[in-house]
Amino acid sequence: MSLKATFAEINNAVLDLQASDYNTFDRPLKKLAHALNAGPLKSVNQRLMQSVDFDAFLGEANQGGSMMGSASLNWPNEREKELGLALVLIQRGAEDPDWFMRFAHQWYYSGSKLIAGIRKITSSVIVPFARDYKTYVEHDAAPEANAISTEPSDRNRVFIVHGHDDAAREMVARFITTVGLEPVILHEQVNKGATIPEKLIANSNVGFAVVLLTPDDVGRSKTTSEAADQPRARQNVLLELGYFVGKLGREKVCALKRGDLEIPSDYIGVVWTDFDNAGGWRMKLGRELQAAGYDIDWNKVMR
Repeated sequence: MSLKATFAEINNAVLDLQASDYNTFDRPLKKLAHALNAGPLKSVNQRLMQSVDFDAFLGEANQGGSMMGSASLNWPNEREKELGLALVLIQRGAEDPDWFMRFAHQWYYSGSKLIAGIRKITSSVIVPFARDYKTYVEHDAAPEANAISTEPSDRNRVFIVHGHDDAAREMVARFITTVGLEPVILHEQVNKGATIPEKLIANSNVGFAVVLLTPDDVGRSKTTSEAADQPRARQNVLLELGYFVGKLGREKVCALKRGDLEIPSDYIGVVWTDFDNAGGWRMKLGRELQAAGYDIDWNKVMR
């Protein structure tokens, strides 16, 4: 799901919560918690919540006197702590709507009717939270937060998945550059503190992927009597092949296979392009790019 769609769900849930009554507020509250738990937002939320102690936050609050409405919470000035506390509040409320109703009545008292407290906590806490959380994720969060693509695929960029065959990688990169496109090689991209999977996702906003299947590893099934190990592509290459097939579609992924190596059983029957030493792979890759909608200058392909 895109970042835009995720925040549309969050916004819709907040709007529904604002318009809810005593009998219906629990449904949009649960929808809000569910939307906040989408995909890469999980890691952002975990980081925001790990530094907060919600029970200690309540213990430090002004309990007020005997008069209803005199109690007040001391929300922190630090934005990340404030967001983390609001996330915990929403999660607890979704898990136990009755607790959320009592919480709102105690700390956001706005008349004898319980729904009045829910409406006040929505306007005072949840609406500002949704606004500030969106800004935080889009601009200031860790790289994993931006793993949800906010833009269409960049058709000028082609991702190159490779193993240990550096010569093959460089030949493909030069070819991509020659036809006027930008090759994306993962280890050449800045880390920004991200793990390898996060870095892969953050740099996957491409229009096409070329996967180099080269015999870098060996292995065999332990259930067969075959003694000899078979050449195989590296495991990270196969993982990234599946990732880009799922993200871009099979028609926008070209697998170049060098030599005789074992192919995963799930992909038996798929047509592979041979990465031959004579350079015929250039013509075949050019045709795959053209079939994917690229304008190819065949004079450049043949250089």
